[in-house]
Amino acid sequence: MAEQAAAQAWLDTPAPRTWSDEDERALRLWIALARCYATFSRAVACKVAEYDLTAPQFGVLEALYHKGPLSLGELAEKLLVTGGNVTYVMDRLEAMGLVTRERSGDDRRVVRAHLTSRGRATIEAVFPGHVEFIRDLVSSLNPDEQEALRELLKKLGKGIARTGKANGNC
Repeated sequence: MAEQAAAQAWLDTPAPRTWSDEDERALRLWIALARCYATFSRAVACKVAEYDLTAPQFGVLEALYHKGPLSLGELAEKLLVTGGNVTYVMDRLEAMGLVTRERSGDDRRVVRAHLTSRGRATIEAVFPGHVEFIRDLVSSLNPDEQEALRELLKKLGKGIARTGKANGNC
């Protein structure tokens, strides 16, 4: 019994800090980014649910609305998801009558996504409210802070990409 209690006490004891202040700063940044992203994503998901859409469905409609027809590969890249995820989202949107897919005449391997008139009307109706919602989400930062944060996040993302550590081959 005493051995079990000693073993449990050892398991319940926090590990000693063995990392540097620089490591601590990087870890805290990662935690702040992850928590902010999770909070932001949950808020957006709740908002787009009011439109009877998921966040990925909204993302597809928004991309097609602003960019025009795109291949499924281009959509996956823009939405930061896999091709399989785009196919699933497209299946649902097509069943809802919001998008269509067609094979490219130039390359039959390429499938292009298009908004239907119903899809265009849907995104046109909800996009202004979505913009207002996003603007409200970031309103705790003044315009200069918003721009500075955007630039810093772009710089961080590009820096990570340059290392090759974000290539998706874990």
